[in-house]
Amino acid sequence: MNQDAWMHNRCRMIVASFLTKDLLIDFRLGEKYFMQTLYDGDLSANNGGWQWSASSGMDPKPLRIFNPASQAKKFDPDGEYIRKWLPELGSVDTKSLISGEISQFDRDRCRYPAPIVDHNQQQRYFKAQYQQQRTLENESSSDSKNEN
Repeated sequence: MNQDAWMHNRCRMIVASFLTKDLLIDFRLGEKYFMQTLYDGDLSANNGGWQWSASSGMDPKPLRIFNPASQAKKFDPDGEYIRKWLPELGSVDTKSLISGEISQFDRDRCRYPAPIVDHNQQQRYFKAQYQQQRTLENESSSDSKNEN
């Protein structure tokens, strides 16, 4: 994206999901960066896409979480796209590349960093946080009804 000022829509959704659901970053920061960086930045499409990914727009589905590994397996099964944009991983075997389970040996050899989060762990955390928020909202709503 930084190199070409463009990113495939599937990757936009994966990045937006990762930033909002794994890293718990306010969607507006990603939305602003994309709008400033992408040559095809369209306010309504960009803003709507980020709201959709963050589950904060119309018709939100809060537990829509893209798994980067399953997305890669489905849409880049040979790792061509990943290898194009991360050439340092060119020698990593496809199964490890697609799953993201790159050995420490290969990481050291390729000078590639370890993941900053464990997606499965973050997914569980996000779902727990969401459920906790829903419980608080339901209790608050119930208290308001009882006061009337």
